[in-house]
Amino acid sequence: MTLVPVTYKGGVYRHNEIVDFIEDMGGYIVQKHIIANDVVLQSLIPREDIELLRQVARPLTGDVIEAPLVGTEIAVVSPSLEIHHLPHSSCDVAEYFRRVGAKTNMVGLARGFGKRIANLNIEERDVINEHDCAVFLLGNFEECIIHKFPALRRGITVPIIITGAPSTDRLRAIIDPPVAGYVGGIGRLAHRMKKQEGEIEHLDRLVEEVARVLDRQREEIGKDPLSISPPRLMTVIDEELQITRQSTHPTPITVQIAGLRVKIPFDPYAGTIRALEIEDGITVGDVAEVLPSRMRTYIWIKIRPFSDTNIMV
Repeated sequence: MTLVPVTYKGGVYRHNEIVDFIEDMGGYIVQKHIIANDVVLQSLIPREDIELLRQVARPLTGDVIEAPLVGTEIAVVSPSLEIHHLPHSSCDVAEYFRRVGAKTNMVGLARGFGKRIANLNIEERDVINEHDCAVFLLGNFEECIIHKFPALRRGITVPIIITGAPSTDRLRAIIDPPVAGYVGGIGRLAHRMKKQEGEIEHLDRLVEEVARVLDRQREEIGKDPLSISPPRLMTVIDEELQITRQSTHPTPITVQIAGLRVKIPFDPYAGTIRALEIEDGITVGDVAEVLPSRMRTYIWIKIRPFSDTNIMV
C-alpha cells in the first residue's frame, strides 16, 4: 500500500468524520490545525483512496489537495543571520514550503559569509543531516558561489538543493561535484516575494524540484523498505505517551521520510520509547535507532530498513 501526502481544508463542523475516515482507510493524520472556524489536516492516505476522500469531503464543502511535501522536514540554510542574507527570500521559501505541507527549520550559519572564510561547523552539519534534505539559499554572484559552496557542503549527507540568482543552467555548470537539485533566479532580495511573474513562479519551481528530489529518495527507500512506516511509529509513540495532548508545540512529533523528531527531552524518555511495544513483542528499539538530536534536547528516531532488522510491522 502506497501512502501519498494530501491536505484537507474545510470547516470545523463535522471534521471528525474526515479524521475517522482517513484512519479507517489506513491513513494517518500527520498534523492538525484549527484556525477560528477552519481546520487543516495534513495527512498520508492510500493513493487509490484520494478520489473517495474527495467524495466524502464534498458535502462538508471541504477541499482535498495533493500536498507533495507533507511528512517531510526540510532545512532551509542561509549563509548567515545578517540582514543581507536572512530576509527576505529565506523567510519566503520556508513559509512557501509550509504551505505545501513541509516542516521547515531555518539554519543561519555562523561562518557562512565571505569567500575566504566561509565554513560550516560540526553542530550546523549535524543539525542539517537530521533533515530529509537541505535547501541552500545562496547569493547573486557566480564567483561567490564557486568559492563558498565547497566549504558549506562539506560533510552534508542529505540531498542538497541549491538556489541562487544565476540561472538554473549556470548553477549546474558551476557546482562540482553535482548536487541533487538546482533552481536559479532566487537570490538576495530586499523585498517579499509577491510578484506572480519571476518570484512566485520561482517558488513554485523550487517546490517542484524539492518534491522531485524527495520522490527519488522515497523510491530508493522503497527498494529496501523501512521496518515500520514513520506515521505508524508516530501513532504508536503518541498513543502511549500522549505527547500531542500535553504539548503546546505545533508539531510535537515531526514525521520525516525515514524517521521522526520527537520534541521531548532525550534523557528521561529515550529508554521508555525504546521499550514501547509495537505488536507481538516487537519494540521500537528493535526497528529504530533512538538518538539524541542536535536540536535542543529533542529525540531523533532513525527507522532501520528491513534488510537490517528482518522485521516488518
